[in-house]
Amino acid sequence: MGNEKTYKTLNTVGGGNIALGIVVLITGIAAGVLMIVNGGRLLKSKGDIIF
Repeated sequence: MGNEKTYKTLNTVGGGNIALGIVVLITGIAAGVLMIVNGGRLLKSKGDIIF
């Protein structure tokens, strides 16, 4: 009986970890794209900056 409960718990935790991994991956890709776009904008307008 204890082995079945352990198996079900591991199955649930494993599925949750996969879902969390996908969310983190998508968030990381989105952040990377935003950083590239904003970096490109900064490089494009660096001639307009006066100190």
